[in-house]
Amino acid sequence: MTGLERSILHVDMDAFYASVEQRDNPDLRGKAVVVGGGSNRGVVAAASYEARRFGIRSAMPIAEALRRCSDLHRVRPRMSHYKSVSEQIFGLFREFTPLVEGLSLDEAFLDVTASVSLFGSPARIAAEVKERIRDRTGLTASVGVAENKLVAKIASDLGKPDGLTVVWPADYERRLDPLPAAVIPGIGRKTRERLDKVGIKTIRDLRTAADHVLEPVFGRFAQKTRERASGIDRRPVVSSRDEKSISAEETYDADLTTPATMDRELLRLSERTASRLRSHKLATGTVLVKIRQSDFRTFTRQRSITPQTDSTEQLFSVARDLLHAWLAENPDARIRLLGVGCSKLAPARQPDLFAAAGEQAASAVDRTVDEIRDRFGSASLGRARTLE
Repeated sequence: MTGLERSILHVDMDAFYASVEQRDNPDLRGKAVVVGGGSNRGVVAAASYEARRFGIRSAMPIAEALRRCSDLHRVRPRMSHYKSVSEQIFGLFREFTPLVEGLSLDEAFLDVTASVSLFGSPARIAAEVKERIRDRTGLTASVGVAENKLVAKIASDLGKPDGLTVVWPADYERRLDPLPAAVIPGIGRKTRERLDKVGIKTIRDLRTAADHVLEPVFGRFAQKTRERASGIDRRPVVSSRDEKSISAEETYDADLTTPATMDRELLRLSERTASRLRSHKLATGTVLVKIRQSDFRTFTRQRSITPQTDSTEQLFSVARDLLHAWLAENPDARIRLLGVGCSKLAPARQPDLFAAAGEQAASAVDRTVDEIRDRFGSASLGRARTLE
């Protein structure tokens, strides 16, 4: 054992989507690359480190990224491919510990407290994780090693890209104190602005601030925030996490202006969302529609449904009702973005043998479509109603 309370790794793949594209296409290596939507109205999903030198970051509008770098190479996302690579990497993590908590396709916490007797020190395990990732996938990762999740996550950012940074409690003041307060998860732009006004810039400022300074900013979370600034985090690594929501959305090159066009796009989004439900063997009890107008005003409408379902047609029917109710209140609306989401998820029930023939047929169609798309790709089959 290490003599420490816990030994936690935070593994963060370097520019994951963009790095996969550069690995698969040698012509993109060493060049500024972004992965993002096919239109100039989409956003950057990932940027290579070459693109980041131009100030390009994820969530930036594609049009802004193109303004910053005229030689930018744009690649459409291949989410099923990234998921496959991610599964390979997460399988590698489990060679060291069963306690793997995935945060996204390219990021995870590993609790290796019980693994040091088999594999050596936490730092040695981290180095071996990096080496296996490189050998098996040709990709690089940055790893933070610490006694808890908070500090491990901060540490992984300190050596990017391809870094390995260890921060134990004895190093907290030297390593953490000079860092910007905003590196602590949960401190966003608005909170940062409020901290600036009271003279808090660094983690040390946050750690040593008086109650009367912190409480107006953080309210009842003031003490919790001070603990985080002191490197205290008692959260365990949770090896499994229930899906809380599933959704799909799209930003369009040209505004949607007719109900027929909106319905067609809504059906496509309902197909994607329902397919994801079925792939996770889940059903939904709440359907949500997200609507963003051309002036960027954003609205959501949702409805609970009983019984829970994973049916494309049922999702589309509810989503369409929600959209048309909103359109009745907003005639002549021009829609820039549409989304269909599901929450209140639960394990899907076995098909009802005594369901109406129409329901059985619809379920069979959904399963057949899923099987064909899994085998031949998402573009191999589509409903006629989604054709322009």
